[in-house]
Parts: sequence; structure tokens; C-alpha cells
Amino acid sequence: MESEISMTDSEGLRDKLARSSEDAIGKLAQDLLENPIVNSAISRAFGARERAVQAQEAAMGALNIPSAADIERLTRRLRSVSQRLEGIEDGVDRLDQRLEALNKPALSGAEERLSAIEDHLAKLGAELGSLASALDAQPRIHPREQERLEVDAKPAAAKPKAKAKAKRSAKKSS
Repeated sequence: MESEISMTDSEGLRDKLARSSEDAIGKLAQDLLENPIVNSAISRAFGARERAVQAQEAAMGALNIPSAADIERLTRRLRSVSQRLEGIEDGVDRLDQRLEALNKPALSGAEERLSAIEDHLAKLGAELGSLASALDAQPRIHPREQERLEVDAKPAAAKPKAKAKAKRSAKKSS
């Protein structure tokens, strides 16, 4: 228990020391900034630094060497151009995908129609080939017996005559 009390006492003491030292440092900084001699010295130091940077940039510019500020500006512009280019590439990719999607149905429909036309032309070509071969073929030679047959103009009239001849020949034989 004694160790617990001593720990809380040491933590309290540490907190007190930290607060008092922060207060002392803050008061010292405020006193220094309010002091006109220190304030003017700081202002002159910042002014001298700015003039040194300007002189350095002028000397580097005269030697055609880019300064750190020039490189930083160039880096920022390069990043900006890179981002814009990526945006343009993305837009072109989206446009390419849209055009491809629009052309696919049209191309597939056209390809189907073209295939159907080609099939139809192949059938017509085959039919024309068979007709041409039939026209070019030699006339059929009929057997001699068929050449001697007479064909009557009225086939129905030929039948009764044949029956009448058959009746006459039957009467004569009886």
C-alpha cells in the first residue's frame, strides 16, 4: 500500500513539474517575442534567408540550372498532366467498350444474314448446275419398237374399235 501511495505521489509530482516547466517555457518564449531586440533579430534572419534563396535562384537561373522550386513546380505539373492523361485513357477505354458493344449485335446480325445469303447462293448454284447438265445432255435414244408405235389423237375412240374388231373376228370363227 505504501508503494501505491508513493507512486501516486511521484506521478503527481511529475505532473506538477511538467506543468510548471511548460508554463516557464511559454513565458520565456513570450518574453523573447515581445522583446524588440529579439523580434528584430528574428525578422532580419528571415529576411536574410529570403534574400539568400532569391540570390541562389538567380545564380542557378544564370547558369541554366533549375532550382528546387522549379523542380517542385515541374513535378506538380507532371503529376497533373499524368492524372489528366489517365482520365483521358479511361474515357477512351469506356468509349471503346461502348462502340464494341454497339457493333457486336450489328456485326453478328450482318454475319448471320451474309451466311444465309451464301447458303442460298450455294443452293441456287447447285440447281443451276443440274439444269445446265440436263440441257447439255445428249438426247435419249428410244428403242426401235417405240418409234413405230402410232399414237392416236383420240385414245378413247381407239378402244371401241378394238372391241368391235374382236367381236367380228369372233363371229367369223364361229
